[in-house]
Amino acid sequence: MSATGFRLLFAAVLALAIGAAFHSEGKTQRVGFPSLAGATEWLNSPPLTPAGLRGKVVLVDFWTFTCINWLRTLPYVRAWAAKYKDQGLVVIGVHTPEFSIERDAGDVRRMAKQFGVEFPIALDPEYAVWRAFDNEYWPALYLIDAQGQVRHRQFGEGGYEQSEQVIQKLLAEAGSQVDRRPAVADIRPLELSADSRNLRSLETYVGRDRAERFASREDVARNGRRTYSFPDRLALNDWALSGEWTVGGEAALSNERSGRIAYRFHARDLNLVMAPATRGTPVRFRVLIDGKPPGAAHGIDVDEQGSGAVTEPRLYQLIRQPGSVVDRRFELEFLDPGGKVLDFTFG
Repeated sequence: MSATGFRLLFAAVLALAIGAAFHSEGKTQRVGFPSLAGATEWLNSPPLTPAGLRGKVVLVDFWTFTCINWLRTLPYVRAWAAKYKDQGLVVIGVHTPEFSIERDAGDVRRMAKQFGVEFPIALDPEYAVWRAFDNEYWPALYLIDAQGQVRHRQFGEGGYEQSEQVIQKLLAEAGSQVDRRPAVADIRPLELSADSRNLRSLETYVGRDRAERFASREDVARNGRRTYSFPDRLALNDWALSGEWTVGGEAALSNERSGRIAYRFHARDLNLVMAPATRGTPVRFRVLIDGKPPGAAHGIDVDEQGSGAVTEPRLYQLIRQPGSVVDRRFELEFLDPGGKVLDFTFG
């Protein structure tokens, strides 16, 4: 896995890559509580400091609101925050944006409310807290004991049982009477773990800075508008544009009605990070799978006919297949100009 800017797709692969030492308390060197001073604003709380948190067990959770991997960890973090709050646990979410569309504090506040994030949130748009923790991943979890020492790290999805065991251990060390029963996670539809047995498509960025496997007949124009067309056939994990688009560093903007984007994928779920070009101006779209409306395979952000609208910057779940998973061709057509597309993720 790479450094800043890349999310974790498979926690199990990462665990093999970086070794169990990062995930097991007692096998990694303890370090002091990194600074939180770089946060530009706090939500749900006045500003918190390592000194003011001394005596508490602290869970620091790095997130960014379009990240599907973070969303899948969120039910467990919410459950721990609720169960162990009165036993001495403080959960802090550090929102460090990956994309420019995630930098607005009002959007973070709205997404936090939508996702049920009621614990304190440190806004970190300049990556100051990120750098203080020497962090590289979304999501990333750090557990800090009552003496202010980092005792456990978990990068990516998974490790929930072990992380909760460390929470209980650190609370007991701090003198709390700990309820050893595991917290019960309330998993919402968007937060369901990936179907890893059938997952053969990986996160794919659309902006030219990190785009791969672009298959339109035309090369990407580095500046200004260009009209693109689909190839005769898309291979698995290839994607393409059709119509007039402007492809920027992190996003592709559909300039006119009927701008289309297609992807040949193999996964239960297909999600797409999108935003309207003009705040407050919805952009309607229609989704097809293998050339037909998705029907029962529609995601939560479209109906059975595939109709939906981009109303705000966020991740949109467009496909969730209820049956067998095979290679499928996904296509989205914007019915209004001004749709921005940033990132495909799968589950």
